[in-house]
Amino acid sequence: MWRNWCLIILCGALGAGCAGYRLGPTNGQVAGAKSMQVSLFRNETFEPRLSDAVGTALRRRLQQDGTYRLSTRGEADIIVTGVITKYQRMGVSFQPQDVITPSDFQITMTAKVTATERNTGRVVLNRDVGGRTTIRIGPDLASAERQAVPMLADDLARNITGLLVDGTW
Repeated sequence: MWRNWCLIILCGALGAGCAGYRLGPTNGQVAGAKSMQVSLFRNETFEPRLSDAVGTALRRRLQQDGTYRLSTRGEADIIVTGVITKYQRMGVSFQPQDVITPSDFQITMTAKVTATERNTGRVVLNRDVGGRTTIRIGPDLASAERQAVPMLADDLARNITGLLVDGTW
């Protein structure tokens, strides 16, 4: 008898845990009904190769989400453009014996992102979006930072994708 009650309670708990889950897009649209084109972001910082990393990460995130079809050529419904405006490195933890030398850096990147409907010209998203990651400094800061750029770009792309697919526009 107690096994039946345990089974009922377990099924109820599992059912309640999945009650808020929605299958498909969260903004009420049909998955893949609209297409989106991601243009190469312009890099206004001194750090090279950021626009390639951001473009690749953003396309990958949009494909994984599935709300929009990714259009590489032709007539997309929405065109996403952007300008990488800021790239900063800040020390977040320091050597125990030397409070001036950092052991970890937080790298942040900010991009001005614009999404425009192709047919109407209406701007559906126009805002600054940021991304960040933390790196541990090894013997070579440049190589550690170079390895962190894809993670930084992925965080920025995740934030942009969230705004695009869950936006109130």
